[in-house]
Amino acid sequence: MFDSPHRRFNPLTGEWVLVSPHRAKRPWQGQVEKKAPENLPQYDPTCYLCPGNERAGGIYNPAYTSTFVFNNDFASLLPDVAPEGNDLQPVGSGVAPTGPESLLTAVAERGICRVVCFSPRHDLTLPELDLPDIENVIATWTRESADLASRDFIQYVQVFENKGAVMGCSNPHPHSQLWSQSQLPNEITKELAAQGNYFKVNQRPLLLDYLAEEHKRKQRILASNDHFTALVPFWAVWPFEVLVVAHQSSAYLKDLNSNQVSALADVFKQVTTRYDNLFEISFPYSMGFHQAPADDQPHPEWVLHAHFYPPLLRSATVRKFMVGYEMLAMPQRDITPESAVERLLAVNAVHYKHR
Repeated sequence: MFDSPHRRFNPLTGEWVLVSPHRAKRPWQGQVEKKAPENLPQYDPTCYLCPGNERAGGIYNPAYTSTFVFNNDFASLLPDVAPEGNDLQPVGSGVAPTGPESLLTAVAERGICRVVCFSPRHDLTLPELDLPDIENVIATWTRESADLASRDFIQYVQVFENKGAVMGCSNPHPHSQLWSQSQLPNEITKELAAQGNYFKVNQRPLLLDYLAEEHKRKQRILASNDHFTALVPFWAVWPFEVLVVAHQSSAYLKDLNSNQVSALADVFKQVTTRYDNLFEISFPYSMGFHQAPADDQPHPEWVLHAHFYPPLLRSATVRKFMVGYEMLAMPQRDITPESAVERLLAVNAVHYKHR
């Protein structure tokens, strides 16, 4: 079945992806060359994220020696937002259109956005950090998530990293972001409904059952330890997409103990190292944790997980784009998840750079 065109169902979102493995055999005449590695300095005096340098508004960074967190100088969400004009409905209404009178609906959205620099080093990405430093990054994400979630108007906290200019990263100094907001974003709304419905029927978390099935088959597992598994999901859309799943019902980063944080750091280092080694470049991706809503309610259906969405397809210079059919109909992929994990497992888990 997997050698011919077929659809795969994503139980987390209720959506489908079209898989066309036969297209991977078609002749390729595009670019496949390697890309010259970036040689970034340890410190860049022009970088607004490096220690001691000036940011927007004349603010100077401290001479930080570990992670560094600050409120985004150009935040997409603001904490003090009030409805303006007749077209805006009150904050919290969150209504969907039900008639002609509500087809032009806008709802004010409040939030707080923060930036997390991984380290003072301008040149060290996540896979190039030592494990204790990655653990410290995770601890920072955990602390900042809990702090933002404690605000009475915050309903969700999204931790994410855009790595590489191709993913819209505006500064090469390795960093991530946290966006917290007063309503649930689209992807979380879909995942909450799917996991909730599955739990009602089976009294088991969807992702734990899925993880058990994947470990039985051993076809798509990329890395695993006592507490976390990284795999190319059965329903992956992006060529080398990876899903990292906790082995227990941890709804939030704050639920993890020190051993679990160490295990998560280990899996993250393995995944991102294999990414870099695949095409021997600093591999671009968007990564984000999906935690349960910050609503002070129990969420036995939710399992902490992280998504890695990398765009590279055939080489350091060939990317997958969502165009044509994918924009107008549904996602489609040529390389199967099974062949993607084989390629990732075939490369070394030791980083190709030696600084």
